[in-house]
Amino acid sequence: MDSRTAAHVLNQIASYLELSGTPRFKARAFQRAARSILALGADDLTPLLKSGELQKTPNVGPATLSIVKELIETGESTYLDRLSENIPRGLIQMARVPGLGVDKVKLIHRELGVESLDQLEQAARDGRLAKLPRFGPRTAERILAGIAFARDSGKRALYHRGLMQAVVLADYVSRHPDVSEALIAGTVRRHLDTIGDIDIVAICTANPTQVAQSFTDMPAVKEVIENGPRMSIRYVDDTRMDLWCVSQAEAAITLWRATGSADHVVQLTSFAEARGFTLKESELVNPKGRTVKLESESDFFEALGLDDIPPELREGLGEIEAAASGTLPDLITSEDIRGALHCHSTYSDGGATIQEMAQAAMDRGWKYIGITDHSQAAFYAGGLKRDKVLRQHDEIDDINSGMKGFRILKGIECDILPSGDLDYGDELLDRFDYVVGSVHSQFKMDEAAMTSRVLKAMDDPRLTILGHATGRLLLSRDSYAVDVEAVIEKASENGTVLELNCDPHRMDLDWLHCRTAKERGVMIEIGPDAHSEAELDNVESGVGMARKAWLTKADVLNAQPVRSVLAVARRKKGKR
Repeated sequence: MDSRTAAHVLNQIASYLELSGTPRFKARAFQRAARSILALGADDLTPLLKSGELQKTPNVGPATLSIVKELIETGESTYLDRLSENIPRGLIQMARVPGLGVDKVKLIHRELGVESLDQLEQAARDGRLAKLPRFGPRTAERILAGIAFARDSGKRALYHRGLMQAVVLADYVSRHPDVSEALIAGTVRRHLDTIGDIDIVAICTANPTQVAQSFTDMPAVKEVIENGPRMSIRYVDDTRMDLWCVSQAEAAITLWRATGSADHVVQLTSFAEARGFTLKESELVNPKGRTVKLESESDFFEALGLDDIPPELREGLGEIEAAASGTLPDLITSEDIRGALHCHSTYSDGGATIQEMAQAAMDRGWKYIGITDHSQAAFYAGGLKRDKVLRQHDEIDDINSGMKGFRILKGIECDILPSGDLDYGDELLDRFDYVVGSVHSQFKMDEAAMTSRVLKAMDDPRLTILGHATGRLLLSRDSYAVDVEAVIEKASENGTVLELNCDPHRMDLDWLHCRTAKERGVMIEIGPDAHSEAELDNVESGVGMARKAWLTKADVLNAQPVRSVLAVARRKKGKR
């Protein structure tokens, strides 16, 4: 039994547990165990079980271990079989439709006998869905629109999950005796917010075609889609790997080509041809007809008279021209980050105390952290009333008094009410070092109303940062209707900072809008929206997305020292 198949079974169990009404924490335990088992990357788990190493794997407890042990011994899971007896697999796909929670899926199945996306679509079209209790025509229309969304989202993964898959697959490929190195390429290397296929370039010491062919017989392979030195393999969990097997001499061009994007490849091919070069599948021929020896991508760009183009920028949006003229930006790095400004604690819906969050920030080498618990309108998230705000501020003062070289800032994630007002009076808002304003309610407003709501809030001098400006949840909820161009223009006019919320489910603003904001002189805050110490690491993904938006250290608020952060908040208030 291999790691990928075992992890797939654990994830299936988690999905069935959710649909059976089991408490959510049990399903999450199986999901965490699946990730840990997958990360082992083992072709055969038997030796790990016998040695006792499997039992020591993080997140693998007695319940999940017993299932993995049964898989190793029999190749099957009686627990999964029992769970799936009365729950059609199609219900798992239905649960991905935005607006359809587990309870509604079970109701539709019970009342209409619907058990697949195709049947759900038919029920929405013929009126049966609208007749169910608490549904109606408008709900049926929204579900119909969400079905296409669910079908598409099922083919992609959030960036952090795609990255994990890429790391596992690259490690797996690199262990082949005839592979000297396995490199991650494609959308993971370019740092898109969602990931489809996983591209891996394998540098081979033997015949590349034969090496590629050997992977078709490996465990957990469900389907071989393409064959040859470039091969596409689909695994039992529907992960697809595009494997590029090449010799060392072919590696530089292949890595560049496999990284993409398609627009970048087409444009750079035309750029090379205009200068007399010929770009073949895996080699560069100079104007004299000689193959250029390339040890790396850097050699490739240099041969064409270009500065190195970072993978994140390779989208065919001016990066080649900038590389030719020496005007590529000095992109922000993780080392530039000085602190985090969108973080929650146990005062609202966070899982760690202020002291614990501060220590986690210090452990990352940062100089400050801003605590931004929810305001009172977010009652569902333990939003803070006035007395609780004052108590929190006293605690922050007390902790800060014992700090050297580190500061906790008093922030708040303040709801932007439907009227466009902020969810506290001016006197209380003035007590905060800065304010993050976010929309958390009434997402169905039309574009004119929602845009007016957001712009009015941005005109409040106490709002420092506009949080997750479009409200999107990747692969599950579209943005609400808002004129982002107008939001960026307003920020340019009045000095509001816009957030790149790097919760992996959000990545909001997206990188294209962040780039537009940069061009308008708007500062960006990379906000982890951390509800735990571990979620402070969301900043890493945020930096990757900021790089994709062409952002430099100077463009990012929390890459500045704490005095500059406070100065930005004061300037917005009109105080120097």
